[in-house]
Amino acid sequence: MLLFTAVVGIVVKAQDFKTDIGNARTNYTTGKLSDAHYNIEQAMQELDLIVGKEVLKILPAKMDTMNMSIADDHVNGNSGYLGATIHRSYGTTKGMSPGKNADISIVTNSPLINSLNAFLNMPLLGGMMNSDRSKSIKVQGYKARLERADGVNGQFEYTIEIPLSNTLITFKVSNTTDTEILNLANTIPMPQIAKLLQ
Repeated sequence: MLLFTAVVGIVVKAQDFKTDIGNARTNYTTGKLSDAHYNIEQAMQELDLIVGKEVLKILPAKMDTMNMSIADDHVNGNSGYLGATIHRSYGTTKGMSPGKNADISIVTNSPLINSLNAFLNMPLLGGMMNSDRSKSIKVQGYKARLERADGVNGQFEYTIEIPLSNTLITFKVSNTTDTEILNLANTIPMPQIAKLLQ
């Protein structure tokens, strides 16, 4: 039933996209440029949502002992019609100790890209920002930033931020180590995501 609903949703969005493009053409030819602009914005937002759902399909269903939480999967349009936010959560099954959770957020047209790229690409700035809690790394050949935060019960939570063109991938894992989060990050299909979102 869930698959049927997802397929119907994509078909409806594709029809909305075609309708908005058709309306944009009509409004453009009749000189209603403001309406044509609005129709194109709507079509682009719908396209972002369709692509976001395709990205969810290629994300891993499981990471180590953590299963995906299908109820948490979502794709939302960003404010101002600028891209989309794609989200997936993972968690260990009940009874496993300590509990471990992971979270992937992918934001297209992210406003944080410029500052993160400056951190990663300017040696002086990157060097000043590196510490025992934050450092530059590479994930599958992509420059990234790894940050460590204190978690619960003496455990750590790590976050990796990976810029892909104008897209920011943020991957968080609780109760982990820097080595483990890097291994898990390597299961994320970065080249395929980059190709879909370019």
